[in-house]
Amino acid sequence: MLIAISIFSASAFAESTIEVSVSEKNIKSLDAVLITGKITEVSQYKPVKLTVTDPEGIVVYSPLVTIKDDGSFRKLIQPTLPSFKAGTYSITASHEETQVTAKTQFTVTSDGIPRNIIQPTQEPKVVENGISPKIGITMEADAVNGSDTIKIKGNTSYRGTDITFIVNSPAGNLISISQITPGTQGDFEVEIKAGGSLWKEDGIYTITANQGTSSEYKKSIQVEIKDGVVIPEFGLVASLVLGISVFTMIMISSKSKFSILSRY
Repeated sequence: MLIAISIFSASAFAESTIEVSVSEKNIKSLDAVLITGKITEVSQYKPVKLTVTDPEGIVVYSPLVTIKDDGSFRKLIQPTLPSFKAGTYSITASHEETQVTAKTQFTVTSDGIPRNIIQPTQEPKVVENGISPKIGITMEADAVNGSDTIKIKGNTSYRGTDITFIVNSPAGNLISISQITPGTQGDFEVEIKAGGSLWKEDGIYTITANQGTSSEYKKSIQVEIKDGVVIPEFGLVASLVLGISVFTMIMISSKSKFSILSRY
């Protein structure tokens, strides 16, 4: 009995430990970061708090992460919008039941960040008919009612740098990030798949195309999603109801005129 009490007492006053690390110490501006760690001697039903600060010391993420039965935890951090800044980011792991913390870092390199883009201070070229070409990005969305595929087509006047596409939910949450290289004439085309757990929110989703180190050139379009599929501005049912309503109004109006004429 005394041995059991002694073991319990030692366990009750054991000091907590926290470990935290990242999958990659050096990443590019559009890479995601997997944070993993382990914590001991705390209540597992209370989460670990991760605090991520950028190279300027500004907190950019502070998620609460669930602790597994073995004390481990993990969290995938997506790039900040429009991308991670170049420099060193710090990550601190903490828990409300202990003052012990753990820290780690990762560095974002400038590799992969577009650098050869034409600056907006430069004068646009003039075509032969004397009209200046359009500067920036133009694009449109093409989607069929009830489809889970959104086709994006467009053109950019800056052909020497990749375009980053960012999709945000109606609540502003990041859904996906992708990159494409425009063609020799600046044309581009990309397909975005809706559906799945990230698209469960109904409402207006925003698709933004970015170019430049600080997204100097961007264009956004919006698509309405319901139950994971595309809903156009006027769907088939809405158009049908509208048509019936207009037809009914015409019929009522015609009957009213006939009734008035009958009196005379």
